[in-house]
Amino acid sequence: MEVQSKLQVLICGAGAAGLTLAIDLARRGISFRIIEKLDRPFGGSRGKGIQPRTQEVFEDLGIIDRIVAAGGVYPALREYREDGSYIEKSMGEPRDPSPGVPYFIPLMIPQFRTEEVMRERLAELGHRVEFGCELISFEQEVSGVRTRLKVGAREELVHVCYLVGADGGRSFVRSLLGIDFPGRALGMRAIVADVGLSGLDRAAWHQFNNGDMARLAMICPLAGTDLFQIQAPVPMEGDPDLSAEGLERMITERTGRSDIKISSVSWASAYVMSARLADRYRVNRTFLIGDAAHIHPPTGGQGLNTSVQDAYNLGWKLAAALSGAPGALLDTYEEERRPIAADVLGLSIRLLAGHREQGRLRRGGDTHQLDIDYSGSSLSYNGSARDARFHAGKRMPDARLTGAAGQPRRLFDVLTGPHWTLLMSAHDYLPAVATRAGFRAVTVGHRAELRDPSNELGLAEGGFLLIRPDGYVGATFDATGCHSVNDYLARCFPLPTPEGQ
Repeated sequence: MEVQSKLQVLICGAGAAGLTLAIDLARRGISFRIIEKLDRPFGGSRGKGIQPRTQEVFEDLGIIDRIVAAGGVYPALREYREDGSYIEKSMGEPRDPSPGVPYFIPLMIPQFRTEEVMRERLAELGHRVEFGCELISFEQEVSGVRTRLKVGAREELVHVCYLVGADGGRSFVRSLLGIDFPGRALGMRAIVADVGLSGLDRAAWHQFNNGDMARLAMICPLAGTDLFQIQAPVPMEGDPDLSAEGLERMITERTGRSDIKISSVSWASAYVMSARLADRYRVNRTFLIGDAAHIHPPTGGQGLNTSVQDAYNLGWKLAAALSGAPGALLDTYEEERRPIAADVLGLSIRLLAGHREQGRLRRGGDTHQLDIDYSGSSLSYNGSARDARFHAGKRMPDARLTGAAGQPRRLFDVLTGPHWTLLMSAHDYLPAVATRAGFRAVTVGHRAELRDPSNELGLAEGGFLLIRPDGYVGATFDATGCHSVNDYLARCFPLPTPEGQ
């Protein structure tokens, strides 16, 4: 058996959650491996919606423009009547953009395209996914995790500081940890298939027999491809025919149209809709993210997005712990993310119920995930009442600023990267804070580094906003309590090394 020296992190599973974590760790200089037991990348479009908050995450990770270029926006929903006529509806609530919300429209991009873009970004950072590499056992120790990997006929013994299970709803990592995965089947089985199809235009998401769950068929053009996605409920018993001929026969029966032809099937799956949430997200040095921690019905486009944000929450905390930050920081991953998954599961179930009972497929702002917050987290500290618009645990909105030399600046440009950011209205830096690695202090105001001409940020005089690496407000302070900044950071950073040592 081949033995490898100790790595910092092993990521088991290379879907969207695992790739997000890998990209984040790579840009932080953390040593890791990301393995996937499948021999090749996933080739389907199970998750195709990218919500506005996830788009902000992708901007920070350096892939948003590629994601937009590879996909597109959702088309109008075209509901067909029995006589062949139809009405068209917008898939979302109309909303005007604002300076604080740069991404306000959900994107459509097939999951295989999203993951392809993420692998490209990972390669730019000097890493790659190891396909055909399977985790077959692990044992936790005080100082790390001993893992056994299988690559073909060869086995490796790899020592890691932390193991992350991103290995899906049937997670091997979760099973070996003995973590319960309670929840329930939702009494509905469906098929999803990516197909080559003719007879329908690509300007709409076509829906037949709205409200009739025995005959419903939805056929959506997949942005960025020449394919269509078919979604349809099917009986709980029996094996649906997922061949091109079988799918075409089902579509003909449900639509009454013989002109819709299916020429090929690139991927297809039948599944029972379920909602489940792991009892725990962490056991000692092993963590769960993504579908390994929660599975959702597809309504609302929440599953992939919640998974990406799990990884985005965990990445900076793992890096901080590996640099010597207090171990309690890692406890906040489950503390913050598990309640979010519980709320999202409830939303997905309510959307599914509305679709089954009333044929509603329209999605509103509650699916955009911009209002997710960690106000109840032990990491959230409100030490100032001056900046009433900003509260610890809330997402930090974007703002249009200008630099001292007059050039336009976005607040998100200041926040982009793996660092913490301290926004200060004071004109003097705090030396003990500003010299920390992984920390950026920026003054805002008259004769400061950045100006806020439209008062979009509206930082109060003497106010301090501490922004976490994941774009949420960690803490607020005023001038009388600015000494508390270092006290707060001591919970999230390793202790600074005295000069000269």
